[in-house]
Amino acid sequence: MGGQILVVDDEPLMCRSLSEVISRAGYEVFTASNGFEALEFIQQEQISVVITDINMPKMDGIEVLKQAKAICPNISVIILTGFATIDSAVEAMRNGALDYITKPFSPSKIKSVIEKAISNVYPEQPVPYQQHPQSIVTANIQMLEIMEKLKLIAQSDSNVLIQGESGTGKELIARTIHNYSRRANGNYVAVNCAALPEGVLESELFGHEKGSFTGAIGRRIGKIEYAHGGTLLLDEISEMPKHFQAKLLRAIQEKEITRVGGNQPIKVDVRIIATTNKNLIEEVDKGTFREDLFYRLCVVPIFLPPLRERRDDIPILAQYFAQKCSARMGKRISAISQETLELLKEYPWPGNIRELENTIERAVALSTNSNISTSDLFLTPRKKLSKYISLEVGISLEYAERELILRTLEEVNGNKQKAAEILGITTKTIRSKLRQYGYEQKSDDEDSNSCNDE
Repeated sequence: MGGQILVVDDEPLMCRSLSEVISRAGYEVFTASNGFEALEFIQQEQISVVITDINMPKMDGIEVLKQAKAICPNISVIILTGFATIDSAVEAMRNGALDYITKPFSPSKIKSVIEKAISNVYPEQPVPYQQHPQSIVTANIQMLEIMEKLKLIAQSDSNVLIQGESGTGKELIARTIHNYSRRANGNYVAVNCAALPEGVLESELFGHEKGSFTGAIGRRIGKIEYAHGGTLLLDEISEMPKHFQAKLLRAIQEKEITRVGGNQPIKVDVRIIATTNKNLIEEVDKGTFREDLFYRLCVVPIFLPPLRERRDDIPILAQYFAQKCSARMGKRISAISQETLELLKEYPWPGNIRELENTIERAVALSTNSNISTSDLFLTPRKKLSKYISLEVGISLEYAERELILRTLEEVNGNKQKAAEILGITTKTIRSKLRQYGYEQKSDDEDSNSCNDE
């Protein structure tokens, strides 16, 4: 079983010696020269075991132990000392130290204690798959299979299409592919296609020359050109206007772009990863997405399962988010009650991992003790639509779509964001449909200022 080990000692020679012993044993090891550096590592990395000297200036090993346990209750801490005393040993054990070792010690002693420490981390739980510098935490078989394929996918330069519901971690997967690839040292550039107005999209992606339009006071490098040698993420690609899809297709085929207002083609070497929460095949069938662009983007498809299909990950993710949030807020959350975990596993999570993280963050913020209980969650009851839509055979798809959108909006009191979540579309699409149905623009303008809608 692998793990990340942190060695904390103000003596460089001791840090180096321990690091060599631990590395030869097959573990990834970090070193810190003082307690403050150590706590930064614990907050930023997925440290399994801390080995710390007890006598250090500014912050001693006992304080490192206390702070480490506050940040990550499941972390194993081993105390080292050249001046053992009964009092310090008792204090170390009282504060949760796994072991108390007197210098000098043999390499075999350190190895055996680390093995014990590693087995002590996350008892009775599968070890989550993790990737540096960001973590994908999972023990789900389906997700683990996807993760194993990511390294192979990353080694090619093929374009990737990641499909999955909102909040399933599509961008995190995209970043993982980039970080594993030979392009890891290049730029990773993300563009949200749904957030850019049509008039801005071309300039944003291709760039523009000075004076090419009103307000173009200088040359601007576009996102595609900026991603040269790296990776370009096209988030929510299904929301890209169809007339612009042809321009993107040509750029992908020719591996070159021309800035707005320019005449000189610019060669670009970019690996494209696109994400969508829609079924693009259905969008192709409906005529809203170009079939040729779909096949250019979907060289390697990845389908991410919703959280409701990987419920075995919910306890692991909940505890991960609790540790992360409590460290950031300076709170000491040591556990999530079993009753709370069961409630989390039963909840449908329409917002997927993003909703779970927000729920745990709120629970940590509102918790008044060291445990998260069911009363801290404030989960929103999910109700089924109370009204049914009766449709006769022979009506058009357009009419059926209109009825479904309007009835859903009626059920959620006009909240476009909630309606979009239920229907699996974006608020931009709902606004577009409402304008198509002849609703007044005024209502959209009013709602755009509502925090409930966005």
